[in-house]
Amino acid sequence: MNEQYQPQEIETQAQKHWEDNDSFKCIEEPGKDKFYCLSMFPYPSGRLHMGHVRNYTIGDVISRYQRMQGKNVLQPMGWDAFGLPAENAALKNNVAPAKWTYENIDYMRNQLKQMGFGYDWNRELATCHPQYYRWEQWFFTQLMDAGLVYKKEAEVNWDPVDQTVLANEQVIDGRGWRSGALVERKKIPQWFLKITDYADQLLDDLDKLDQWPEQVRTMQKNWIGRSEGVELQFDVEGYGELEVFTTRPDTLLGVTYVAVAAQHPLAQKAAENNPELAEFLDECKNIKVAEADLATMEKKGMALGVEAIHPLTGEKVPVWTANFVLMDYGSGAVMSVPGHDQRDYEFAVKYGLEIKQVIKPVDASIEVDLNKEAYTEKGILVNSGDFDHLEFDMAFKAIAAELEAKGKGKVTVNYRLRDWGVSRQRYWGTPIPVVNCSSCGSVPVPEDQLPVTLPEDVQFDGVGSPIKKMESFINTTCPKCGGAAERETDTFDTFMESSWYYARYASRLSESQMLEPEKANYWLPVDQYIGGIEHAILHLLYSRFFHKLMRDQGLVDSDEPFKRLLCQGMVLADTYYREGENGGQEWISPTDVQVETDDKGRFVSATLKSDGEPVLSAGVSKMSKSKNNGIDPQIMIDKYGADTVRLFMMFAAPPEQSLEWSDSGVDGAHRFLKRLWKQAFDHLQTGDDVVALDTAALTDDQQALRRKVHETIQKVSDDVERRQTFNTAIAAVMELSNAISKFVDVSEQGRAVSQEALQTAVQLLAPIVPHITHELWTALGQEGDILTAPWPQVDESALVRTSIEMVVQVNGKVRAKINVAADADKDVILHTALAEENVQKHMADKSIRKQIVVPGKLVNIVVG
Repeated sequence: MNEQYQPQEIETQAQKHWEDNDSFKCIEEPGKDKFYCLSMFPYPSGRLHMGHVRNYTIGDVISRYQRMQGKNVLQPMGWDAFGLPAENAALKNNVAPAKWTYENIDYMRNQLKQMGFGYDWNRELATCHPQYYRWEQWFFTQLMDAGLVYKKEAEVNWDPVDQTVLANEQVIDGRGWRSGALVERKKIPQWFLKITDYADQLLDDLDKLDQWPEQVRTMQKNWIGRSEGVELQFDVEGYGELEVFTTRPDTLLGVTYVAVAAQHPLAQKAAENNPELAEFLDECKNIKVAEADLATMEKKGMALGVEAIHPLTGEKVPVWTANFVLMDYGSGAVMSVPGHDQRDYEFAVKYGLEIKQVIKPVDASIEVDLNKEAYTEKGILVNSGDFDHLEFDMAFKAIAAELEAKGKGKVTVNYRLRDWGVSRQRYWGTPIPVVNCSSCGSVPVPEDQLPVTLPEDVQFDGVGSPIKKMESFINTTCPKCGGAAERETDTFDTFMESSWYYARYASRLSESQMLEPEKANYWLPVDQYIGGIEHAILHLLYSRFFHKLMRDQGLVDSDEPFKRLLCQGMVLADTYYREGENGGQEWISPTDVQVETDDKGRFVSATLKSDGEPVLSAGVSKMSKSKNNGIDPQIMIDKYGADTVRLFMMFAAPPEQSLEWSDSGVDGAHRFLKRLWKQAFDHLQTGDDVVALDTAALTDDQQALRRKVHETIQKVSDDVERRQTFNTAIAAVMELSNAISKFVDVSEQGRAVSQEALQTAVQLLAPIVPHITHELWTALGQEGDILTAPWPQVDESALVRTSIEMVVQVNGKVRAKINVAADADKDVILHTALAEENVQKHMADKSIRKQIVVPGKLVNIVVG
């Protein structure tokens, strides 16, 4: 082996070895333990970023570890290739989205290979390939047949210039993020999947996911939002019944007004002869409010000029329209109890509406002042007639029973979750496999006509979808009646593709089925899934829903897609800027900045390398294009090698926490690898052959190093398998490396112990830094590929200590250290401690008041 560590040469050779031997190809092996490890696949944006590198390194470490455990490991990779960014790039670069996407895939695939990730590239998929999305289209038609799909008009954010629907986050100050046009609220036909039919299963099965972060389970639980309450009706003269849902029927006698959404039919009817109200409703319609903003937004409303009849008292209460009531949630109407709901309270105060108290605290010492705020806690009913003095549970039952007896309400379960709208009016997505016929309605495309292929050679001007203007795509015949018909020109929400890709990997090469059940059921569910916390709700919820749909269609046996979930933290980096002429901030890449620090490594100042002039520091933040603080992985690979980048990523922080990029940390990781290489080289220079280890003939020093070896195996195994704290695993191997450095013994048994120590260090690091360990394994004389070498096992006898070191204190201060037999009794330990010269010195002329022995740790002698 060369004396110098040369990462680029070593990594090229290792990667060629893996490719030539198809080392990561896997097939189903019934009877052998399998392990399916999957990291969330990337959008092919053009280049890997450090977030990708961290995510995929974590997955690769786990995969390689499980392979060394003897498991049959599947680790695939693919591309979440549809979506709006490709359309934006098409406009910016005057290139078709397909061409841009495929070129990016080729480049990023090469980058992934340079990182040494052990993917089975035979299973690679891209969601924009017809052979992938044909099965998504087929499955959609099956769901249509099963009654789990429907089409209805739904309100959307419509950009009249770009002729497209916008997500809430694409509406900025009421305008389209790209065109700048005033966004309209528009009703258009949309396709929906009935995810609400699975709400109970999605909620209840969260209890099965005991290897998911509690935070993620809680987020999903809140998103599904199961609540038990009462569905009740207020009569409105000239309109009929106005339905509302409440989880607090105990406050029903405190209702002083009813509020409806601007889009509610009652509000629209009232506005027919009220121009001022019509103007207000139009204002509300053009402002899309995210649910999270409702608590803090200014409350606005108008009276409709109609009254509702209270279902229990018969009293009349005014009906208002209010901007905090959303048509998308519930029935679009709420009963308003300003005395016991803060949102209703603020609205009532603003418009001078009545505020009643109908709940008092159980604790009489608590004062309620409705002149200041609503009292929102549960308590005892007051001012509620026959229901006075009842506490919440009894009041809930009694009021619900009274409403049911009057035919005005019933106990029901409601969900915050709404059906999944899967239509998008954009081009770069999977065509929805439906033909619209004037005679037959919406007809699913037959299986023998799938896939409905998205035309890729298009002129993209950014105004609407090209296929909506493409007669050759639109015009077709109805599969049912044979008459003239038109294809659906909407495409699927890209969450559709990412909701089942994990399953397609299991039977990627099948051309005749969406999933081959015997293969899918061998690999699924995924044993370890890795991805960012930002996907905790939608992607993971939709994937869980899709899995249950596939189960009910007989494609898989399991109930859930992912057994264990790891949400990795963000990658942070320093940010630097200068003040621009317009008062804005011009962000500068950290790679272009020279930083000065004090002797403790703290920031002092920074200058731009190109001109030597000062720049300002804005601290650390998530690596992003907007702050120009991303570090290009390719630059790091070229400078240090992939192993250094992988080691730093795993060592800098626990995987679920944010990682702060540090040039000095990267340098430190590189130095460690060079030292490991040098230790192996120096060891090999002491001789060619290594004798067998004779554990019965070891000296104390030899036993000590061997004990450190097996303590390290024990710790690293637990850190990687159970705790998934890769940083502490690496720290333990670094400690072992330090022990190897201090061990100078070239006797036959000394060399045998050194060989075991180095060999073990290489094995323990193999999942993390696979290239250097691939080379060192062979250099140390081991046969075969370390990729499939068994994980080292703990020799329990090596952990047994014949002697132990103990601290000796006098009045709590350390004065000596002693070595005693591991089984020494208290008297022997005390005798040895008292014989120490420095202990005697600090006891001189003093009396022993107390002698404390903590077995295996310390002796404390109290004198006075």
